[in-house]
Amino acid sequence: MNDHEALIHLKDVRKAYQTPAGDFLALRGIDLQVQTGEFLAVVGKSGAGKSTLVNMVTGIDRPSSGEIRVGAQAIQNMSEDQVATWRGKHVGVVFQFFQLLPMLTCAQNVMMPMDFAGLYSSPRERRQRALLLLEQVGIAEHADKLPSAVSGGQRQRVAIARALANDPMLLAADEPTGNLDSKTANAMFEVFERLVDEGKTMLLVTHDRDLAARATRRVHIADGEIVDGK
Repeated sequence: MNDHEALIHLKDVRKAYQTPAGDFLALRGIDLQVQTGEFLAVVGKSGAGKSTLVNMVTGIDRPSSGEIRVGAQAIQNMSEDQVATWRGKHVGVVFQFFQLLPMLTCAQNVMMPMDFAGLYSSPRERRQRALLLLEQVGIAEHADKLPSAVSGGQRQRVAIARALANDPMLLAADEPTGNLDSKTANAMFEVFERLVDEGKTMLLVTHDRDLAARATRRVHIADGEIVDGK
């Protein structure tokens, strides 16, 4: 794979966490490239380093050493404020536990990243975009309900719409179907597949090999190392 064409480029990325028993190496020299428009699934057992890897790519966590480039940005060289601003504008993240604000409606949750990033010129434009995104993920009729009034699968659809709010170049999802039944998980995956078909780059962390098999490429991580599928 041509490094210069990759949207995501990781070189010898290592991450150590301090524990009472000493340093724990969560990542042990990861080399990885992801092309623009690719749907990459990262698979492995619990504790293998999957979530740590996606946290490196999205800037949620920082490497102990190594290089991480997403687009033109060298993530490891940016300050916390710079990373937060960059992530808000260019990266959408979908979590297993949704992380919606319970006091905001579904539409307001989707509008929140636009408010933080200062994108779209007025509340009216932001609401219009939120409604469009909720329609794209099939939940527009619930726009003005609180998250507690909709199902888990519907909350995850809201979370996907929120991740798309600022038209990110990268969408990262960390076990997004882990709390969903198989039928709902399949519906979520179809949303991801459609987004990739529309040109989004998708990084999916999952322990579900059946779902991972539907991605365009898979890497298997074990004990902090990529053991298959570079």
